[in-house]
Amino acid sequence: MRPSVLVTRATFPDIANRLREHFEVTDNPSDTILSPSELIERLQGKQGVMSTGSERIDAALLDACPGLKAVCNVGVGYNNVDVAACTARGVVVTNTPDVLTQTTADFGFALMLATARRITESERFVRRGEWQKTGIYNQMLGSDIYGATLGILGMGRIGQAIARRAALGFEMQVIYHNRSPLTPETEARAHARYVDKDTLLREADHLILVLPYSPEAHHAIGAAELAKMKPTATLTNIARGGIVDDEALAHALRQGTIAAAGLDVFEGEPRMHPDLLALDNIVLTPHIGSASVNTRRAMAALTVDNLIAALGYGPQAGQPPTPVNPHVLQR
Repeated sequence: MRPSVLVTRATFPDIANRLREHFEVTDNPSDTILSPSELIERLQGKQGVMSTGSERIDAALLDACPGLKAVCNVGVGYNNVDVAACTARGVVVTNTPDVLTQTTADFGFALMLATARRITESERFVRRGEWQKTGIYNQMLGSDIYGATLGILGMGRIGQAIARRAALGFEMQVIYHNRSPLTPETEARAHARYVDKDTLLREADHLILVLPYSPEAHHAIGAAELAKMKPTATLTNIARGGIVDDEALAHALRQGTIAAAGLDVFEGEPRMHPDLLALDNIVLTPHIGSASVNTRRAMAALTVDNLIAALGYGPQAGQPPTPVNPHVLQR
C-alpha cells in the first residue's frame, strides 16, 4: 500500500502530480485555512504533509497523528511548526530557503517605497475624488529613498539582497544589525556596515525587518524601540508578525513617533490588530513577499522534492534537500 500525504492548500497541478507518482494524495478542495481540528482529521493515516505557514503543527497534533513522518513547509519560515516536538518524535521538517530570496527582496523594497512615498494613501485620495477638489501640490508629501540611510535588522540572504539594491540602485547608506556581524568580505558585497541595535534605530531613515522569528525576537520592535527612531522614519516588516508589537506600533503611528509603516506580516495573521486598520499612514499587504508565479512554482517544486525524499522515494530517497532538523535523518 502506498503512503498517503496531505496537501493543505492548492498548488500548481503539474507539480502536485509528481506526488501522485509515489503517494495517495489528499487535497484541500476548499483551499481555505484548515482549523486545528480539521487538520488533525485530515492527517489521520497520513505519513506526510505539504503545509504552509497558516497551519500550526504542534505537539498536540503530532500526538493525534502518530503516523506522520514528514512536515514539509512551503516557505523559508517555519515558526508555525514546533520543530522540537517534531524532532522528539522523529518527524523530519523541511522548508524552502534560497528560492525566494530575490523576489522577497524585490517586494520588501517595493513595500518600503510605497510606504515612504505614500503611494497607497495617494491612490485612496484619488479614488475619493479629493484630487479634483483640493489639488495636490502641498499634499501627500513623502520621504526620499534615494540617498537616505537604510537600516536592516536581520542580515541573512534576503537582507543582503535588499542591501545591494539599496546601495547600488538608490545610493543609500546601508547599516545593519544582526546576531553577529557578517565577514568583511560579505559586508563588502552587501555594501553594508554593522552597527549596534540602538544606533540602527537612531540613524535609520527607513528601517526594514528581515530577521527570522524566534522566542528571543518576539516584540523585538516595541514601544521602547520605536521611541528611539526618528519621527520622520518609516518601518517595513517583511519578516514575521510577532517581531513587532502591533499595538505599540499603532500607538506610535497615531502619535507621530514615526512617520509611517509598511506591514506584510502580522501577529496572529490573518487576524490583525484593529487599530492598524484605522490608520492612513500604513501600507498593509497579506503576507505576499514571495508571491510571484516563478518563485511560488520553485517553492512548491522544492517542497515536493523534500516530501518525496523524506518519505524514502526518488533519487534523493532519505535525504531531502533542505531539512530543518537534519539529525532526525540519521536515526
